[in-house]
Amino acid sequence: MLRWPFGYDISELLFRALFSSIFLGLGAEHLIDDHLIMQLMPAWIPAPQLFSVAAGVVLLTGGTMVLLGWQLRRAAWLLGTFLVVVTALVHVPGVLLPAPPGLGDQTWMWTVLQRSNLVKNVCLLGVCIQLGWHRPGRFSFDGRRR
Repeated sequence: MLRWPFGYDISELLFRALFSSIFLGLGAEHLIDDHLIMQLMPAWIPAPQLFSVAAGVVLLTGGTMVLLGWQLRRAAWLLGTFLVVVTALVHVPGVLLPAPPGLGDQTWMWTVLQRSNLVKNVCLLGVCIQLGWHRPGRFSFDGRRR
């Protein structure tokens, strides 16, 4: 039987770092340069710039909490709620409704993007659910407090 060469604490730190990276990256993109995000945002969302900034703050907050291992259950709830809302309001309609006009030959790309984001968000939601019962390791704020 093969054994994992790292102990629990190192594995748990790697898990948190890798899992949080998508939220930190997307959160930074929302705040630094959301040009592409604004193009993909549904037309029915009022004040899209405000929603983009708010999403960036939520993503960076939750991602940082996970990375640091600080209040992991709250971070899981924050990110999980965000994923449910964004998936239900943006990606499910993006899969079910026709692509926006003006995409021309790129309509297939819209479909692929919406489907992959839908599946990605469902997978990330599963990790958030598990994170609610996760035991943080020694290299986390929560683990240090124990």
